[in-house]
Amino acid sequence: MDRHINSRTEPRGEAIPRAILKPAAILAAALLLLWPGFLNGYPIPFVDSMAYLQHGLTGEVPWDKTVAYGPFLAFFHRGYSLWGPVLAQSVILSHLIWLTQRLARGVATPGLHLLLVALLALGTAAPWFVVLLMPDLFCPILLLCFYLLGFGEARLSRLEMGWVGLLAGFALASHLSHLPLALAMLVLVVLMRRHWKPGLRCVLPVLAAILFLLGANWQAFGRATLSPHGSVFLLARMLEDGPAAWTLRDRCPEAGWYLCDFIAEFPMDSDRFLWNPDSPANRDASGAHRDHGTERLSPEAREVVAATLRAYPWAMARFALANGVAQLGRTRLRDTFSGTDVVEFAARILRPHFPPREALAFEASLQMRGGLDQLPFAWQQQPVLILAGLVLLFRWWGLARSTDPRDAPRLALVLCVLVGISANALAAGALSKPHDRYQARIAWLLPLGALLAIWPLPARREEALRPAPPPR
Repeated sequence: MDRHINSRTEPRGEAIPRAILKPAAILAAALLLLWPGFLNGYPIPFVDSMAYLQHGLTGEVPWDKTVAYGPFLAFFHRGYSLWGPVLAQSVILSHLIWLTQRLARGVATPGLHLLLVALLALGTAAPWFVVLLMPDLFCPILLLCFYLLGFGEARLSRLEMGWVGLLAGFALASHLSHLPLALAMLVLVVLMRRHWKPGLRCVLPVLAAILFLLGANWQAFGRATLSPHGSVFLLARMLEDGPAAWTLRDRCPEAGWYLCDFIAEFPMDSDRFLWNPDSPANRDASGAHRDHGTERLSPEAREVVAATLRAYPWAMARFALANGVAQLGRTRLRDTFSGTDVVEFAARILRPHFPPREALAFEASLQMRGGLDQLPFAWQQQPVLILAGLVLLFRWWGLARSTDPRDAPRLALVLCVLVGISANALAAGALSKPHDRYQARIAWLLPLGALLAIWPLPARREEALRPAPPPR
């Protein structure tokens, strides 16, 4: 029960029904979010899911990923079924939406919670990321956590705030691309609240996640770093944009870099550079294959990236901004559900480690029969997102002028969503490459924020919680 409920306004006989209705609504909404998995006949793996699952099953640390999400999967599947992790993801998200409704409106009601989640489930990409065996869902979860930590002290209990803080730390550690989002949200909270306590609540999960990643990478790779091979991804981005290719032409052959032998092939698509077996990272000048070629390129990549940033800082800033803007509008999901990239999933993951029924269900799934990427509602959400974005911008103007202190949490939510979605686009586009999945994973927060921003507030006499203090 909420700690600020006024017993004089709530009849004693309603305590038991409310105690039942809240978890029932959260669980029912969680089931609504699972419908793409039910349609598919199985949770949806992505090509990177194999590395995360392999890590949790065998302890083999992926060279290009953080070490948090693999154990999360292992904790909930227990070698029994991959429905466990996606069920956990759906419950976590449903609960966070419940807390977000309570903070934004002053009170959370089961009916509105089910309606909100149903609208998100039917009109956005949110449920598709719930059933995706990837840490992408924890990007929007991180944003909601910062909103709750930064503005929710008056409407959340200490236990709830502690849970949200732990969840924020895990969400940040689950993927390194979440760090720029966390920093942007931290700055927003500090600027809006102008008090050390909200900032401290937000900075603690960031520090905890950073320390965890430093320690985990030191143990796994012998280096206390956030990303032991992140320079390779930056290099790939710079090679496609051009500045790293300019650096190679400026410095080769005197620099003695391995990539000097491949100057004629640059600029090059970043995905091809990283993953194609015939890319310069994965073969030598004679055409012979290089085992772990991309991974082995890390020391040189750090040198080339540093030299490029020194030589062409303004060009890099221009390309980063252009890529961020391009990422902002990419929200389709067609390439996320392809079965061609996971044809080895059953052989490498399911058959050696899970009961036979898991492999049979996966191989019979709609994804593996080529049906998922033919479903228009799996990616056709642009009109909903555009409308929601316009509503948020309109409500931002209205809420900023409001003198009702109850509107302060809604204004904070609007700004958190707008700033967070923009920060995610800039980080993903600038540091990696614009891909639909990177923005679709968080863009569904636009409709959630719009709905909570326009939904009428409860009458003051019906509020169960005292209004949150306005940002100072």
